[in-house]
Amino acid sequence: MKNRLVYFLLAVLFVLSSAFTFHKFYVGVFQVNYAAEKKMLQITSRIFIDDLNNAMEKKYHKKTFVGTSKERPEDVELLKKYLSEHFSIKVNGQSKIITFLSKEVEADDVLVCYSRIKDIDKFKTLEISNTILVDWNGEQQNITHITAFDTKRSVLFTESSRKEVLKY
Repeated sequence: MKNRLVYFLLAVLFVLSSAFTFHKFYVGVFQVNYAAEKKMLQITSRIFIDDLNNAMEKKYHKKTFVGTSKERPEDVELLKKYLSEHFSIKVNGQSKIITFLSKEVEADDVLVCYSRIKDIDKFKTLEISNTILVDWNGEQQNITHITAFDTKRSVLFTESSRKEVLKY
């Protein structure tokens, strides 16, 4: 009888401990706003710092410290390169240059990056490609909110869904 009770308690303990194990959530949040009065697309990216540094280390074979107290100028240059290789926008079928403006750390573990595309008049299509961190981790999901012409749309980019065309 005691053995059954011990096995039962161990089973309950196992179930409870496995039910509350930590599962890391791999997500980036991006905002693309069309500012018609400024004729520009404003882009804000929120990415977990540790994941970003791991992805850049894997891609470029260099240890980086973006968003940390050990950050170096070359880390920021690799960040700009990484963002330009993994996030792109075509306006009416034409690739546009995204200009990195600045970055800041939010809540100690999120890097917020600010970018823009200038000289954007009215458009009929936006093609967005977002593969940030996807090659590093297949579980990565990038939620991208797009606001243009008084409408807000959201797109989820994953390993199997890397590009989306939005029509206006």
